[in-house]
Amino acid sequence: MIAYLEHFVHGNDTESSPNDDVSSLQSSFHFAPNSIATKDFGGLKSSNPLAVIRPYSTADVARAVKAAATTTNLTVAARGNGHSINGQAMAEKGLVLDMRATAEEHFQLLYLEGLPYVDVSGGALWEEVLKRCVSQFQLVPRSWTDYLGLTVGGTLSNAGVSGQTFRYGPQTANVTELEVVTGKGESLVCSENQNSELFFATLGGLGQFGIITRARIILQQAPDMVRWIRVIYSEFEDFTKDAEWLVTLPEGDGFDYVEGFVVANNDDPCNGWPTIPMGSNQIFDPVHLSPSAGPVLYCLELALHYRKTARSSEVDTKVDRLLGGLRFVEGVKFEDDVKYVDFLLRVKRVEEDAKAKGIWDAPHPWLNMFVSKSDIGDFDREVFKKILKHGVGGPILVYPLLRSKWDDRHSVVVPDSNIFYIIALLRFIPPPPKGPPTEKLVAQNNAIIQLCYNKGFNFKLYLPHYLSHENWMRHFGDKWNRFVQRKQNFDPMAILAPGQKIFSRNHLK
Repeated sequence: MIAYLEHFVHGNDTESSPNDDVSSLQSSFHFAPNSIATKDFGGLKSSNPLAVIRPYSTADVARAVKAAATTTNLTVAARGNGHSINGQAMAEKGLVLDMRATAEEHFQLLYLEGLPYVDVSGGALWEEVLKRCVSQFQLVPRSWTDYLGLTVGGTLSNAGVSGQTFRYGPQTANVTELEVVTGKGESLVCSENQNSELFFATLGGLGQFGIITRARIILQQAPDMVRWIRVIYSEFEDFTKDAEWLVTLPEGDGFDYVEGFVVANNDDPCNGWPTIPMGSNQIFDPVHLSPSAGPVLYCLELALHYRKTARSSEVDTKVDRLLGGLRFVEGVKFEDDVKYVDFLLRVKRVEEDAKAKGIWDAPHPWLNMFVSKSDIGDFDREVFKKILKHGVGGPILVYPLLRSKWDDRHSVVVPDSNIFYIIALLRFIPPPPKGPPTEKLVAQNNAIIQLCYNKGFNFKLYLPHYLSHENWMRHFGDKWNRFVQRKQNFDPMAILAPGQKIFSRNHLK
């Protein structure tokens, strides 16, 4: 068994023969230009797939995987909207499946035991799901990502985290059934009670065990409006205490959305005070800050959902009650009332602005990680106040999540801590000569990760990417053997998701 696992994990790197591998596929599939899959949003890696296939159904996905299985070395990567940051959805000399082609295969509202759900395609964008659910049913999924230009299958293969995660858990915790194509080319329906091991493996499984072609998502009544609020802190301890208090309030007693971010304590238009106000008519006045404020400030971003029929006085009373218990800097509060859908699509405006400035398609050396509550104060002192005190040319997110909302049966791993924080360094930096070299920013990310190791922080990378087998083992810790066993069960030839570089394609059948 040990010898088998060693071969399974390390495999060999024999290259494919392009002509032999593709010849049998030409008449069976719709092909797309290879150029669409040579780079991703991160812009840090490049890859040359053998072919890009557009599957229009689950059956097409299954046929493609089976076709790869009949070859000697072909691998298969499912590509959603190309928003990966380290080549996770690439397949060097393999097949890339453009899952956006499957977007229209599934969309159906259903009620089970009186509760609403929607079946959607793995290749559908969350933005599309939002608009269709609201316009057709006045219903919405409970848990989101900040940016909705991501596919359902893509985020469910990782976790899917945003300002509602503290209440409903990640997106992986809000799915009750999946249709999955395994590495054997089998199309299986799975849930907690049917093919349960595949269900739990696939959620947060980085695409290693199957390609999600359909997901059944829990829905709830859609609110009409959102009271959107930002308040500022100069002390990290006050910021974290307030954020943790808010995310532990019972449902109905607190805000419906809680996030936070870090800004430089200066007037830098990309990293400082000007990034805090929510509208052009709002201005940040630093006169309210204490002279003893440090190099960075902290912003709590909050939202309260309500219906159009709610009295404004009722909304005001609840907001005032909640804000009255917080320790933010007096005089520095921004708020606005916006439509619910507009609030969820707020990052769409950032995308449009970034495209206009030419930085949306520039490299994005992002870093995403989870850090335990016990270490977040030291992380602030060593990273926010020192390494990142001038900003990163984009948002620096930091906000608490509750361990109790995550399912240990899923493949995703998080710190063993009742409360842990997501840290996201979301750089939008123009390429040189206007911006710093990408290599310098990648080195900064690596320095932060190494600092966490050296300090013994309890942390995990989110959207992980490692170059060594040992680091993948360390990432999964005591769940590594389970991860390997699941790979054996559902993708024994290691055909799927080669861009993650966890396993190498092998030839065992």
